[in-house]
Amino acid sequence: MLTHLKNGHVVDPAHERDGVGDVFIEDGVVVDAPGEGRTADETIDCSGLVVMAGAIDIHSHIAGGHVNTARLLLPEFHRAHQARPATTPLGQVGWTTEETGLRYAAMGFTTVVEPAMAPQSALHAHMELADTPIIDKATLVVLGNDDLLMRMIRDGESDAAIEDYVAWVVSTSRALGVKCINAGGSAAFKENVRKFDFDDVVPDYGVSSRQVVKSLQGTVNRLGIPHPLHVHCNNLGVPGQSVAAIEATIKAAEGVPLHLAHIQFYGYGQEGKRGFSSEGQRLADLVNATKEVTVDIGQVMFGPTVTISSDELRQFAGRGQASPKKAVIMDHEANGGGVVPMDYKQKSYFNALQWAIGLELFLLIEDPSRVFFTTDHPNGAPFTSYPDIFALLMDRGVRQKWLDALPKSVVKMTSLPEIEREYTLGEIATMTRAAPARLLGTPDRGHLGKGAVGDVAVYRPGDDKAQMFGRAAYVLKDGRLVVKDGAVIRRTFGRALTLRPEPDQAMVKRLDRYFDESYGLSSRWFEVPDHALGRENPFKVMQCRT
Repeated sequence: MLTHLKNGHVVDPAHERDGVGDVFIEDGVVVDAPGEGRTADETIDCSGLVVMAGAIDIHSHIAGGHVNTARLLLPEFHRAHQARPATTPLGQVGWTTEETGLRYAAMGFTTVVEPAMAPQSALHAHMELADTPIIDKATLVVLGNDDLLMRMIRDGESDAAIEDYVAWVVSTSRALGVKCINAGGSAAFKENVRKFDFDDVVPDYGVSSRQVVKSLQGTVNRLGIPHPLHVHCNNLGVPGQSVAAIEATIKAAEGVPLHLAHIQFYGYGQEGKRGFSSEGQRLADLVNATKEVTVDIGQVMFGPTVTISSDELRQFAGRGQASPKKAVIMDHEANGGGVVPMDYKQKSYFNALQWAIGLELFLLIEDPSRVFFTTDHPNGAPFTSYPDIFALLMDRGVRQKWLDALPKSVVKMTSLPEIEREYTLGEIATMTRAAPARLLGTPDRGHLGKGAVGDVAVYRPGDDKAQMFGRAAYVLKDGRLVVKDGAVIRRTFGRALTLRPEPDQAMVKRLDRYFDESYGLSSRWFEVPDHALGRENPFKVMQCRT
């Protein structure tokens, strides 16, 4: 079947397209214009509309054990609960696998990455993702607090041995990359450590957070995993200490690619009578000067949400701020983690400054191909807030209206009123389409060139950018029309994007012994087989760099 998207304003920075043109899709793939004499089976008139590739979210917690713990902790945020508050952002989502896929699709997002999958719960995470409609999915598997890796680093094992271990974990868990969360911090927490810096050492293992990050960074690079090591740094959210931690991590990149997650939570200084100030400019300068580093923001928006993290140490420290006053802290193999509900208030000096710091970073980091659009869903805000963030980035007048509603003390502490930059459509498409596809190593998406998957989002332009990006006029997934006028009209199922690096068989045998001795289980219990997901061809294998 040949589909013709006709006369739209095509914004495709990967191919330097920014003007009126056509897009053709056949059998789920973008193709060249057909020859004379052939007419399309379906024509969609896009005159006056903006045509982009489907958007990609590289960091959104949508599946796994912590997500489900949050659902259990907060029944009042769910549709089935009679007292469910209508104004709750998560209440607008329902936060089920079903509505997660539908809501993303309605905004024009067609690929979403779950960034914190524990190896031991990979099967559960993939079963949830398989139940999430329309969008393609991917996962980052979490390493950096696991016993075997820290033993290997401590004992001075070879790079090749560590590469085989990481390759086995990525392959068996069906991940697309590797995430490191407060490297060594959760392991240290188990030994009653409550503050853990980049050069601190994990008790009993004798390895520092820096050693773990550098080992994994080099391993990911040598294995040819396209997405750089995805790092959640030490001391998240601690004024003064957080910016020092991320600065140390940035300087440790040393020319090798590194991705830093939700950096808004590290932009906190200690100036002023409240001991809380913005380090947005300093952090943006560091990112601008370190070309091998990419970042995502983790923008805070106002309203109730819930923080979900495998950073057990920091979630334990933050449990006193829970709103409502309940939390879950989990201490188990490797990272552990915590679930702490949060209500970000516009009239709160601290919350309002967090909001401003995120926008400072978006606007002060110069290259839109190195800064990625996230709220760290749901930690900074639910992903349903994305349309409002697009408006804030693209319209200085909208930012000013939001600033006018903030406490005057906050406005004095942020550079946001002086920042004139407004994102263009091309920069939005770069940040949410072309650049994420390159970062993840998924060349089949993020653009509208020949051979790309037929994932397309079409928008009605207007002064109200939140309305524009909140309700796509049309969305096509694999060439099939799935959304019209912001409503899902066809329910399809995407696939999970994975890598399958091959470990040496000696490592496989070693892991069989390790899991038998440690858990009394075969290593096969930790593998994710195709047949377990109940769908035909549930995975799409991407390629490592050669």
